[in-house]
Amino acid sequence: MRILIIGGTNFMGPFVVQSLDAQGHDVTIFHRSRITAHLLPDRVQELLGDRHPLAGVADILRKTEPEIVLDMIPGVEQDGRDIVSVFTGVARRVVSISSQDVYRAFGRVNHRESGPVEPLAITEDSPVRENLYPYRGVTMRREDDPQKWHDDYDKILVERIVMSDPDLPGTVLRLPMVYGPGDYQHRMFAFLKRMDDQRPAILMDELEAEWKWTHGYVENVAAAIALAVTDERAAGRIYNVGEPVTFTMAQWVEKIAEAAGWQGRIVRVPHGRLPEPLRWGINAEQHLVVDSSRIRRELGYSEHVDIDEAIRRTVAWERAHPPAKVDEKDFDYAAEDEFLRS
Repeated sequence: MRILIIGGTNFMGPFVVQSLDAQGHDVTIFHRSRITAHLLPDRVQELLGDRHPLAGVADILRKTEPEIVLDMIPGVEQDGRDIVSVFTGVARRVVSISSQDVYRAFGRVNHRESGPVEPLAITEDSPVRENLYPYRGVTMRREDDPQKWHDDYDKILVERIVMSDPDLPGTVLRLPMVYGPGDYQHRMFAFLKRMDDQRPAILMDELEAEWKWTHGYVENVAAAIALAVTDERAAGRIYNVGEPVTFTMAQWVEKIAEAAGWQGRIVRVPHGRLPEPLRWGINAEQHLVVDSSRIRRELGYSEHVDIDEAIRRTVAWERAHPPAKVDEKDFDYAAEDEFLRS
């Protein structure tokens, strides 16, 4: 099968590429630079360029004659429009990577949606956000701001385009909080650094300690993506991806502690009393527990790497690849000690 991947050199991408290549597919990857090219199998073809605008490289991309187009990095409505415009009549299907931030429950978590707590578990048919542009502030960013794209980011709009073209069937994968080797957001780092610094305790707001957010290990998520790309039963379908069991955040920290060999304790603090840098600022009464049974039932998806091994691999990677910059204000141990004493 001829597969064209838009993006795919960052975090999840190399795992997806390796999986598809191992299955014997003809893979071409279109991306901006060769920074991570060493992670790609030798047989994978590379095309360099920028997707903005995609029309500028349309002829080059069409010449690869892809049967399936996998868009790893759609973020704004125009990304969806470009894919449909360039590949209608060329490819037989497009697979678009989305996020579980499309759900109304996510809007409740980050205070962008008002109303009662959404029922769980969240399925592909659960309501999506009513308010668009979840990361747009009251004041729009300047045009030269490298984060300007956040103002127009919304996977809901991308999904609508991808799933509405009768001549180019679409598949959408709504991903969870993804962790593992290559995580440029270093989601585990704040906990692991405290453990490796031999802190006696980790402070957590009592509500946030019980908050649940469905996770997914990067290699498992990549396998789900590869499955949706290669299985024609995925045409016209939307799938949640995520681990079958969702831990509380306190349980998640305990899992990290076990892998890290940390013997400290979690201290649950009455809601609202934590020092400012330690507050997450979320509505922790709204959980993000997602039902991933559809992709398991329809495509036969299951995790290849179990949770304990996944966390061990992530801890090892985080220790070997700490963030280039660490904000010391986020690790004010003197203030934490004073709070513990009080």
